[in-house]
Amino acid sequence: MPRHVQLPIQELSEQLDGAAISLPELQRLTQQASRTLGECFKLFDVIHRITTQHAAITRITREVIEDMAADNVVYAEIRTTPKARPEHCMAKDSYLDAVFRGIADYYAASRRAQDIQVRLLLSIDRRQSAEEAMETARLAVGLKEEGVVGLDLSGNPSVGQWETWLPALIYARQQGLKVTVHAGEVWNPEETAAILAWKPDRLGHMCCLDAGLEKQLLDSDIPLELCLSSNVITESVASYADHHFSAFHSGGEQLLGCFLPCGHPVVLCTDDSGVFATSLSREYAIAASAFGLSEEQLQQLALAGADYIFLEPGEQQAVRERMEQALFVESIDNSKKPFCMFCDEAGGGSCTR
Repeated sequence: MPRHVQLPIQELSEQLDGAAISLPELQRLTQQASRTLGECFKLFDVIHRITTQHAAITRITREVIEDMAADNVVYAEIRTTPKARPEHCMAKDSYLDAVFRGIADYYAASRRAQDIQVRLLLSIDRRQSAEEAMETARLAVGLKEEGVVGLDLSGNPSVGQWETWLPALIYARQQGLKVTVHAGEVWNPEETAAILAWKPDRLGHMCCLDAGLEKQLLDSDIPLELCLSSNVITESVASYADHHFSAFHSGGEQLLGCFLPCGHPVVLCTDDSGVFATSLSREYAIAASAFGLSEEQLQQLALAGADYIFLEPGEQQAVRERMEQALFVESIDNSKKPFCMFCDEAGGGSCTR
């Protein structure tokens, strides 16, 4: 692996609930090296049941931002599904108030607050009805001035029908919000084709594609949120080497050159850093190791992500300029010190990972 500076990066696919994984009960549930998608969603059911207090939601929000800032994330779009827990006096709007308090608490307390910019995406769970999806969309539209920049469709890919949530996504787009959709996590070519035809602003995963869907995707130029560890651990792909970051299918056309900034837009994400025991900098290190990326290619990959964030072009450019400045400073500081992205240590040169 080449010597790396500490990359400034954007996290565009972090589920807030995954941060609750630090609780002892959940740590016990995530010890296994791999788990199916179904097992992952059972884990999320447990997380949802135990995150029922406003104070816990606020703490989790603050802590996930702290973790990302420590990982050199300069811009983050955190996703969360608004939750109502009447038995705990929690409504969807009060849940979101607790999330916003967590963001405010981070900025009030942190000396690194200027290092990370945080926005929210509200998530529609695929288990939800059309009415529930529209409620989430209306909440998102009403919170645009508070930092909600988009809508996300995610959840168990084996549940529900695309047409159920489409009216809510159309409404959100008409009201000026961006939309990202998890698609192609399992083999469902009809749904994947319909999602591609609608052209969300970003797509997550896209693991299960035939040749026709590959072409439809490449022709669309829709940015991809690729989550290496998530896809390997859930066995959506066989291994890092087989991940469609470099090729869409076994023995198929090698697309790494297309995926880098000169071609099809791609951004690396964690999906759920706690559930999959990873960090965004670790995902970049895995990409470097698995696909032989140079330091320059990693930097290009990171910088290109600024073009896919859900902000206006001027704000995107401001994020890119902050990243370029950070890269310049880090390059000077580390010009004579080897740096390992796995162990986050400079100068020692003792890491064997």
